[in-house]
Amino acid sequence: MIEFHLDSRSRLSPYQQLVQQVRHALRLGLLSEGDQLPKVKDVVAQLAINPNTVLKAYRELEHDGLVAARPGVGTFVTTTLAGPPPAVLGGLRQDLLKWLAAARLSGLDDEGIEALFATTFRASVRRDIA
Repeated sequence: MIEFHLDSRSRLSPYQQLVQQVRHALRLGLLSEGDQLPKVKDVVAQLAINPNTVLKAYRELEHDGLVAARPGVGTFVTTTLAGPPPAVLGGLRQDLLKWLAAARLSGLDDEGIEALFATTFRASVRRDIA
């Protein structure tokens, strides 16, 4: 089951962060069709957020056709998002872990690593479009 977290430094609102985390979990194969999302009351207790925030996220995921609410039972994944096979993801994850270790050894802190990754990622996307 997915465990949500909120990043106070994120530019995304809390409900958008929840939606993004579910979408990422679906894309990476961490959630599968039939899996249950955490109950709203559990997310509220864990993150100390308004229930309407969680409900809004779940409604958006339902609107996108990714989950379905079953009244009195919970919210369940109805489809997954295409992504590479687990073996490919595992290799990429190992490469990324090595890169992160090298970045830390070079003196970058978490914020510096995020900044370097984000700017490099955005630059690579712009090159792909051009």
